[in-house]
Amino acid sequence: MSADARTRAVVLLSGGMDSCVCAALAARDHDAAAVHVSYGQRTEERERQAFFAICDRLRIRDRLVVRNEALRAIGGSALTDDAIAVPQAAPQIGHGIPVTYVPFRNAHFLAVAVSWAEVLGADQVYIGAVQQDSSGYPDCRPEYYRAYNEVVRAGTREGRIAIVTPLIGLRKAEIVQLGLELGAPFDLTWSCYSREDVACGVCESCVLRRRAFAAAGASDPIAYVPTVVTHS
Repeated sequence: MSADARTRAVVLLSGGMDSCVCAALAARDHDAAAVHVSYGQRTEERERQAFFAICDRLRIRDRLVVRNEALRAIGGSALTDDAIAVPQAAPQIGHGIPVTYVPFRNAHFLAVAVSWAEVLGADQVYIGAVQQDSSGYPDCRPEYYRAYNEVVRAGTREGRIAIVTPLIGLRKAEIVQLGLELGAPFDLTWSCYSREDVACGVCESCVLRRRAFAAAGASDPIAYVPTVVTHS
């Protein structure tokens, strides 16, 4: 089937590991368009760079980059407020909501994606939300997307756009395995919460990513800050 004959879909692509796999799925099954939302996060420029590189590799032609000023102004998260430090990962990730949670962020992202989907005539909006092996963000739960789909049905012209969360029930290692099968360009992704030069390796996002690749028996293609080993 030619690209012109395929159905259209919009994918939210942050530039991270999960969104990259989600984009690879969308590009495989649809004529995909990718949207990236910058919101004043610490690694904004590096994530945007990853977005464009992933789109190039996956041959996603239609791209939309927008900036959300509200989330930085609101603050309340270590990702958007310089006064709140990005912590190292706790021994048990996912117990409680961490300071890296950006309040109601995915609602902002989805609103942009759904609006664009209406203009493009797309029936689906893909987002790489993950509940398993995750930081425990409330806007990554299945019930959140069920409720958001009701909002989309009630608030769009034809009410036919569906939010799709193909990774939400997978563990991180399964996402890595799926990405490898799809040829997802993990080498172009950026997951670190705090640095834009070399991934820190110790924030929750880095730790979850490193654990996922290790559990999948795969090599993570990005570089991390070398671990300092001290001897007594």
